[in-house]
Amino acid sequence: MLYVKDLHKSYEVGKNKYPVLKGVDFHVEQGEFVAVMGPSGSGKTTLLNCISCYIPFDKGSITVGGVKLAGQNEETLAKIRNTKLGFVFQDFMLLDGLTIRENILVPRIVQGEVGQDAEQLADKLASIFGIEHILNKYPAEISGGEKQRAAVARSLINNPLIILADEPTGNLDSKSSRAVIESFGNAKVEMNATIFMVTHDSFAASFCDRVILLKDGTIYCQLEKKGGRSAFQDELLDVIKEMSTR
Repeated sequence: MLYVKDLHKSYEVGKNKYPVLKGVDFHVEQGEFVAVMGPSGSGKTTLLNCISCYIPFDKGSITVGGVKLAGQNEETLAKIRNTKLGFVFQDFMLLDGLTIRENILVPRIVQGEVGQDAEQLADKLASIFGIEHILNKYPAEISGGEKQRAAVARSLINNPLIILADEPTGNLDSKSSRAVIESFGNAKVEMNATIFMVTHDSFAASFCDRVILLKDGTIYCQLEKKGGRSAFQDELLDVIKEMSTR
């Protein structure tokens, strides 16, 4: 599904060059829920932006659904973003003047493809995420957790190959965070969704199948959940503590 191989990315400031990603290698399988964690400056956001086609990378390859991103023109990259990728942001990105139903349908509206199948899928997604009762409300009338669940539903309306989530629980309280992360789990179970999430939150990451830990632009280690969520969170915290001392 997603293959990242020997990925390098640096930024130039004046005459100085600052490497951010230094040969990152990993893959994400269809239907897998994977998180990326690491301290500030480790390269998490840069990695996500490279995969999202928002910034070019210096060296290596990123392949999504069999399509290599390097060398594609802007028109092709825009099409990949619009049809192959689903996005969930920290600040929801809902349109205040549209109802929740209309917000979920925005990607289809942009493509001019709001038919009966899209309407039915919007209803199915709302049911999966427990937000069917707010479909006719506006963003200002609902909670932060409900907004983010609506954003997750929107990210799936185009049946994307992969959902890219950037700190999706960063603006939420613990109860809302759990509801949002569980909505990702529901999408995985109900729709075989593939999710790649950047997070600083070990609680959110503990719901994932696997966690990639970045440090100084390289992969420090990868942890796979083999038991319960609570035990996995404890393991994550232990490794994060170890990583901070090395």
